[in-house]
This record gives sequence, C-alpha cells and structure tokens, in this order.
Amino acid sequence: MSKKILDPLQFGLENNRIEAGCDEAGRGCLAGPVTAAAVILPEGFECPGLNDSKQLTRSQRDHLRYVIEKEAVSWAVAMIDPALIDEINILNASFMAMNQAVERLNVRPQHLLIDGNRFRNETGIPYTCIVGGDARLMPIAAASILAKTHRDEWMERLHQEFPYYGWDKNKGYPTKQHREAIGLSGITIWHRRSFRLTDQQLLLWG
Repeated sequence: MSKKILDPLQFGLENNRIEAGCDEAGRGCLAGPVTAAAVILPEGFECPGLNDSKQLTRSQRDHLRYVIEKEAVSWAVAMIDPALIDEINILNASFMAMNQAVERLNVRPQHLLIDGNRFRNETGIPYTCIVGGDARLMPIAAASILAKTHRDEWMERLHQEFPYYGWDKNKGYPTKQHREAIGLSGITIWHRRSFRLTDQQLLLWG
C-alpha cells in the first residue's frame, strides 16, 4: 500500500484516474446497521465546506449530501444488518458494506480510496488505505457524509417503531440513555447481540 502525506481535501491521489472514495458509519453503535458509501466525483469538482462528516453540523451534512448526490459521477450506499454483524463481526461487516457499495456504483472505478488502515477487498479493483482519509481527500469525505446521513435517516425511521431508545438523537450509539433504555425495555431485533449492551447483558437473554 502506498502512503502519502496529503493536504486536506486534495481531490485524489492521481489525475486522469477514476477513483472512488469509500467510508463507513456506525461501527461503534449498539444498534442499527453498519453503513458504507462509495463516491466518484467529477473532475474539477468544487464544494466549499466539504469535510469529514464528524466535523460538520447536521445542516451542513444534509446540504452537502444534496450536492454530492446531485453532482457525483456515481454514488452508492450499502448497509449490513445486526444479525449479520453478529455472525461475521463488525470489522468484516464494515468491509462487506464497503465492497457492496463499490459494486453498486454504475461507473466502475479504476482505484479505491479507503478510509482507514486496512481493507479486505473483494472487488478486484486496486486500492489504497488512507488513515484519516475522510479529512484529507474529497471523495472519501463525500463518502463519509453519505454513509453518515443515510444511516442517521435510517435510525430516525427505526425510532418511530422503537421510541424508547432515543435513536432519533443517539442514532444507536452507546449513550447513557440508550444503555438505560436497554436495561428497562430489553433489546430489539436491531440491537447487536455480540456487543456489550449493558452490564446485565447475560441476565437479559442468557
């Protein structure tokens, strides 16, 4: 794997090559899917404010999602549900989601830009892992925004069916309120049983 020192939000690693940025959201959650996005941006793409999704407000992310989905050459999102996460573990599920997102692109990239330090590639496309890539390369930043906003939207829909856990606010992450709600109401089909949900976990389902 190549390692390069990059200025923040550089367009890509090489000119005249179709590169897809890939990132995921929701690895550390107690509930809900892990979600990945893949994005191919057009040459000369400009988008003021584009950054790692974690550095942005919700309104900024929502605005940027609209711009990215409108102007991208191609974009795709994939989700892996909790049952499969429990079966294959969260790291493998994250890799699976990224592979699926890439395969759903309607333009085949020549190279993948992966956020993080490792990837299990099933696409046959060459790739480079970039630590902190979502704050360094525009295609990965765009993928981080799509993964985050699509997953947040999904968790807000699930909140309508399971209102006790505060998923409209915590999006499935391990907040104190979320853990307390699990202790009071038990778990749902959207909880990851392989994660430590509460200190009394074994008493809940044995």
